[in-house]
Amino acid sequence: MKRREFSLVAAAAASASVLSLAVTTPALAQAAAKEGKDYVKLAKPVPTTAGAGKVEVLEFFWYSCPHCHAFEPAFAAWKAAAPADVVVQRVPVGFNASFIPQQKLYYALLAMGKLDEVHAKVFQAIHVERNRLAKDEDIFAWIGKQGLDVNKFKESYNSFTVSNQVRKATQLQQEYNVEGVPAIGVAGRFYTDGTLAGDMAKVLRVTDYLIGVSRKG
Repeated sequence: MKRREFSLVAAAAASASVLSLAVTTPALAQAAAKEGKDYVKLAKPVPTTAGAGKVEVLEFFWYSCPHCHAFEPAFAAWKAAAPADVVVQRVPVGFNASFIPQQKLYYALLAMGKLDEVHAKVFQAIHVERNRLAKDEDIFAWIGKQGLDVNKFKESYNSFTVSNQVRKATQLQQEYNVEGVPAIGVAGRFYTDGTLAGDMAKVLRVTDYLIGVSRKG
């Protein structure tokens, strides 16, 4: 979803295209993608934390984005099947100050070791149960209903570590010039999204292609 795009029609189209894909197949992954059409190469490479011999893949997302909600099942399946040399991380974006509570929600869950357990439930709460989870107190109340230690969550949520992670996430978003979500960054060198590739199913195929390019140096 673009920064100013809130089209339910577009969301439905995104959902239909994404849910038709579980994981990319090897044959599709081998198809070439075109620079400037399916993806862009960053003018200035972004430092990565993947380590030598690894390829970093970043998914930029926002919990309240209907496109991100639609994309999550396909992306989760793709992430689970990623090769051992591919390091996949999600990055919650912050286009303005109103995004910060959900960025902190993500990183607090990560700090508690509860992200894998609760991540999909956040999307469910927002898009199915219609709980916006846009303010601190709403988030704390919801966390309590998930059976988590609310005091421990608040401690992480308000910690310097989480604040620093939020700052770094927003910096990464700016360095990749993310204009909408969901979007994918590869190896600190490449960027693709649904607008460039055409749909989110193709985004995953383009990502596979860019991983191959990155392996070659």
